[in-house]
Amino acid sequence: MRLKLVPSETNWNFFAAAKFTFGGSVTAVVASILLFLILGLNFGIDFRGGTTIRTESAQPVDVGAYRDVLSTLNLGDVTISEVFDPGFGEDKHVAQVRIQAQEGQESAQAQMIAAVEEALQTVDPSITFPSVESVGPKVSGELVQTAVLAVLAAIGAVLVYIWLRFEWQFALGAVAALIHDVVLTIGVFAAIQIKFDLAIIAALLTIVGYSLNDTVVVFDRVRENLRKYKKMELKEVLNLSINETLSRTVMTSFTTLLALIALFILGGDVIRGFVFAMIWGVVVGTYSSVFVASNILLMLGVKRDWSKDSDGGAGTQFANVDA
Repeated sequence: MRLKLVPSETNWNFFAAAKFTFGGSVTAVVASILLFLILGLNFGIDFRGGTTIRTESAQPVDVGAYRDVLSTLNLGDVTISEVFDPGFGEDKHVAQVRIQAQEGQESAQAQMIAAVEEALQTVDPSITFPSVESVGPKVSGELVQTAVLAVLAAIGAVLVYIWLRFEWQFALGAVAALIHDVVLTIGVFAAIQIKFDLAIIAALLTIVGYSLNDTVVVFDRVRENLRKYKKMELKEVLNLSINETLSRTVMTSFTTLLALIALFILGGDVIRGFVFAMIWGVVVGTYSSVFVASNILLMLGVKRDWSKDSDGGAGTQFANVDA
C-alpha cells in the first residue's frame, strides 16, 4: 500500500483566496519586523561576547544558590538556566551559566572562569564543567557582520541564479519568498526569545537553500507549461503547475519534518535551537513557494512570445536557456 498525503491529481485553485494568503504573509512579515525592533533577539554568547559554562551534577540544580555565590564575584550580567532534556538520566542535572564579557585580557577571562568554578563547587562539590565557551566583544561584533553578509550574499546569489535560469520576474518572486522565510524565522525567535547564535545563522542559510529548491521545482513546471499551453492564462498555468508538483512538495516536506522532529526530541539541547529553526523554516518555506513566489510572479507577469519586443513585461534572453 502506497502512502499518499495528496491525491495524484488535484485541481485546487491556489489563488481563490489570494488576498487572504498573500495579505496574511505581508501582515506576518510586518509583525516579525516589529517584534524584532521592539523585543529584539536573545543573542547568544557568539554575538554578545562573554562566557558560557555548562555544569553537570548528580544533585538537582539550585539556581538560587548558584546565583547567590556568583553575585559576590561582581561579574556583571550573569544568567543561570537549567537545561531540560528527555535524554538525560535521573542522576544528571545540567545548567548553563552565561556571563558577560569581562574587561581586560584573556588572562582576566581565565581567572574569572576559575573563580566561578570554585564558587559553584562550594554549593555542590560534585559539580563538573564539561564545556566552557568564551567569545570576546570584538570577535562577537565581527561575527554579527559576517553573519549578516552571509545571509545577504546567499539571497543575492539566488537572485542572479534565478534571473539567468528563468526571467527576472521569477527571480523577484523567488527572492521575495526567501526574504519572507528569513524574516518570519527571525520574528518567531524574537517572539519566544530562543537563543539566537551562529547555529541559527547556519539554519537560516539552510532554509534559504531548502525554500529555493521548492520554488525552483514549481517554477520549472511553470516554464514547461508556459511553452506547452501558449494560449492559457498565466493564472491557470500557475495553478496547473502547483497542482502537478503538489504531491512531490508535500511529501518532501513531510519526510523532512519527520527527521527534524525526531532530532528535536532526541537530539539534545545543544542542537535544539538549530532544529527548531529548521522545522519552522520547512513549514514557511513550503508555504511561501506556493503562496508567495507564485503570487509575485502572477502580479509581475512573464514574457510569453519571444518573437515580439514586448509581451507581458520585460524578460531576458537568458530565460530561454535550459540551465
